[in-house]
Amino acid sequence: MIAEEKKLKEFIADSGLVSKADIRAAEMRASKEGTTLGRALVGQGRIKPDDLRKIEAHAFGVPFVNLRDRDIRFDALSLIPEPISRNHNVVAYKKTGDAVEIAMLDSADLRAVDFLTKKAGLRVLPRFTDADSIKSALVAYQRNLKAEFGDVIRREIGAVGEEVSTARVTDAIVRHAMSQGASDVHIDPLEKEALVRYRIGGILHDAMTIPKHAAKAVSTRLKVLSGKEGRFKIEMNGEKISARASFSTTVEGEKAVLRLARHSHAGAPGPALEDIGFHGAGLDRVHDALRRAQGAALIAGPAASGRSTALYALLDVLNTPSVNISTVEDPVLRHIPRVNQTETRPDIGLTMPEALRSVLRQDPDVVAVGELRDGETASLALNAALVGRLALATIDAPSAAGTITRLKDLKVEPALAASALSVIIGQRLVRRLVSPNSPKPLAKAELAALGKAVDLDRVLSILRNEKIVGPKDGWDKVLFSSPKSASYEGRVGIHEVLSVSPLMRDLILKGASVSDIEAQAKKEGMATILEDGICAAACSETTIEEVLAAVAE
Repeated sequence: MIAEEKKLKEFIADSGLVSKADIRAAEMRASKEGTTLGRALVGQGRIKPDDLRKIEAHAFGVPFVNLRDRDIRFDALSLIPEPISRNHNVVAYKKTGDAVEIAMLDSADLRAVDFLTKKAGLRVLPRFTDADSIKSALVAYQRNLKAEFGDVIRREIGAVGEEVSTARVTDAIVRHAMSQGASDVHIDPLEKEALVRYRIGGILHDAMTIPKHAAKAVSTRLKVLSGKEGRFKIEMNGEKISARASFSTTVEGEKAVLRLARHSHAGAPGPALEDIGFHGAGLDRVHDALRRAQGAALIAGPAASGRSTALYALLDVLNTPSVNISTVEDPVLRHIPRVNQTETRPDIGLTMPEALRSVLRQDPDVVAVGELRDGETASLALNAALVGRLALATIDAPSAAGTITRLKDLKVEPALAASALSVIIGQRLVRRLVSPNSPKPLAKAELAALGKAVDLDRVLSILRNEKIVGPKDGWDKVLFSSPKSASYEGRVGIHEVLSVSPLMRDLILKGASVSDIEAQAKKEGMATILEDGICAAACSETTIEEVLAAVAE
């Protein structure tokens, strides 16, 4: 990045468009605001945005393209979800073999294009362009989407009220969301219409607006599809998808949220524990728990915190020829070879407790439960962990220590929890940085603000123990990337791993508070989710801002 800035400075000076005094002033502003020289010059009105892009194209050896009169194929445009193209001003405009050409406005987006196409397995060929070209390409993109989905939605909305039309509108919205890589669909009632938003890569994006009466009809359709359990399955283009619907009443009407989970192909390998953020002492604690012949390992976190992904990663570690593994899930999200996976069917009486009782009669060495939602299931799983089995499960709890309170809420006896538990993993998800963005130490004011949320001396000790900084380094050697101009690729977990020691068992039996349990866990070496997140930010995996936002949820 330093080399790029130096090269850009030379080209700007040679262009004659900006005086040396203006460049010096812009450098000071860029340093103060944590931005680039080019952006600082544009912000000061010393250079036009399109002139800057042409200079950057020459400086970085990246071609400059004009898309205004170009006929762009929809299969190229759709490589990048439309909300991301619109929000980041990046457009995929040409695909040749395994290469895709991507036009962008800002040199900072050079770090984003890998993220936007990595999953497609394509080589990225970045190109600079101007604002009019991006606008023209986005208009073409939206026109294509309208032709494929919007016209269907608009045509059928006129006939909403009829069962077939409502079904088609619902189907079109879901297909559109899936084509954009959405994990969730939000239908928010407004005063005169409804706003449809998609969550893509952890961030909500506006997708479309529909009439309020149509939104009400779609909600009704989703209720019919999901039934009492709030779940249903669909298949699109050969891909199986599990959907979970939920509804709430607001002052403007009913809000609907649809969570979409793609099923992995049978046998497709999942990410390793290290790939999803586990490291150092926390990773060692997890492996220690998995090496035991019995005990319960729970993964705690709110919805959409990556619990299922972590559960599958644990199963992958345990999945060897000598181990008999059975799971009870609702639904099965990934098929694992050699693992006996059971999906609940409440409609025929195969509830979570009934399914778990059934698999426990099948001589499993390891039993995994998709989620502990009721006391009966939780008690069955924990009792299994007392009789020579390793039990794994996820649970909706705010933290590792908070899991004990959640088990109490489920009417699990403290003696059972204390005896069965071996490890509890608390986690959140943060967006993963594509590459470091000019990492630098926190300013004094920033460090002081962070010190209000966490013990700085303790965190520095963790950073030293994890060898992220040297044994005698201070905070001036801890470097963090700025969220400004940051580009992200997917999400990664930040964790806390609580080992249930003899002292911890005593606290659980005595009904100790969450704060007392967490304090003891920290004494025994547990790094909290926030502390682990700061370590991730110090390794340029994410940013401090991402960590603080995730922990605040």
